[in-house]
Amino acid sequence: MEVKVIGGGLAGVEAAYQIAQKGIHVVLYEMRPAVFTPAHKTEFLSELVCSNSLKSKDLSNAHGLLKEELRMLGSIIIGVADNTSIPGGKALVVDRNRFSETITKVIEANPLIHVVRKEISDIPSGITVIATGPLTSNSLSEKIKEITGSENLSFFDAISPIVDSETIDMERCFFGSRYMADADDYLNCPLTEDQYNVFYDALIKAERVDLRDFEKVPYFEGCLPIEIMAERGKRTLLFGPMKPVGIIDSHTGQRPFAVIQLRREDEAGKMYNIVGFQTKLTYTEQDRIFRLIPGLKNASFFRYGSIHRNTYINSPTVINSSLQLKENNDIFFAGQITGVEGYTESTAMGLAAGLSASMRYLGKEFLRPPPATCIGSLLEYITSPVKNFQPMNVNFGLLRDYRKREKQKTIDNALLAIAEWKESIDAVFNDR
Repeated sequence: MEVKVIGGGLAGVEAAYQIAQKGIHVVLYEMRPAVFTPAHKTEFLSELVCSNSLKSKDLSNAHGLLKEELRMLGSIIIGVADNTSIPGGKALVVDRNRFSETITKVIEANPLIHVVRKEISDIPSGITVIATGPLTSNSLSEKIKEITGSENLSFFDAISPIVDSETIDMERCFFGSRYMADADDYLNCPLTEDQYNVFYDALIKAERVDLRDFEKVPYFEGCLPIEIMAERGKRTLLFGPMKPVGIIDSHTGQRPFAVIQLRREDEAGKMYNIVGFQTKLTYTEQDRIFRLIPGLKNASFFRYGSIHRNTYINSPTVINSSLQLKENNDIFFAGQITGVEGYTESTAMGLAAGLSASMRYLGKEFLRPPPATCIGSLLEYITSPVKNFQPMNVNFGLLRDYRKREKQKTIDNALLAIAEWKESIDAVFNDR
């Protein structure tokens, strides 16, 4: 008998890998290349369809702490990300093609993992992990609605444009990270006040994709389209993706009125994405308006920004703290479909679901990660009763007993707790 995992994204791959690490056979279903989503472009497992950044590496940041917990637990996603990383300041940024290609090779070479390329429209019998992510197919979405007994909730993310580096006017830009003038992790496009006003006015008036039934969609606050942010006030962007704080223009020695940052998409620096510029503008308008940015007048875009559906379940009402469906303990949910938001958060829930499913396979009770850890606090958030459940990124506010003045203590406690949890988990599997 084997465990089934549906979905070859970050969470599904992590779940399958963790199950196989416990000596259990896994069938991993991925519908690509037979069926593609609106956002995926390749047949590789764990393809990154949005940013190529897994966010902060700094342990004083909750994203960095979560990644360190995953490293300690032997995460394949974080391990490969570390090995395929490219310069990105304080962020863990990867060469997206090498990242997904490497993961695909490792998974397909694992003798305990059998990858099946087909669309799953029904949930198979036996222990099954559903990790189909924000772009779950319509047929499987209908089945998930049926088994959860409630309507799925959904929201929409947008992805940022990617620019050909050879078409960037480097004389109008300069390298440097925020507060790190000598670094070359970001390419900065400074704007004067007049240039900002021209750009803002064009952005506000720009034509957008006709979403018809989706116009009233509750966008996730952590990934708002640039034009939606602009609607909140003329200076809103100056406190968001165009904030000049910590940036000094190497040409003038002054802080610019506004700045747009470009980040490498690949190790060779052939592609740059416009940081924070997720959008639902039409392609024609993107081409016109983004060329108003100094340095991008003659830009060629490898990819325009776009908007795509994100689907997630109302986790507190339908799954328990072991990530099992309350009505069927053989069905597990993992990743972004559970209501966590972000690459690393999805990976964390994939890891937890993989361990939980493995324990179910062995007839053991899942040992849940402590709420003093990032992984445990995320799991607690998505499975605790809440009136209006919304997706959530990891943050220190989720950790049990966090106090801002005692952040280092919180960090130390989390790492100690995750080490102790790992020992407990290992003891369960060693005692078989």
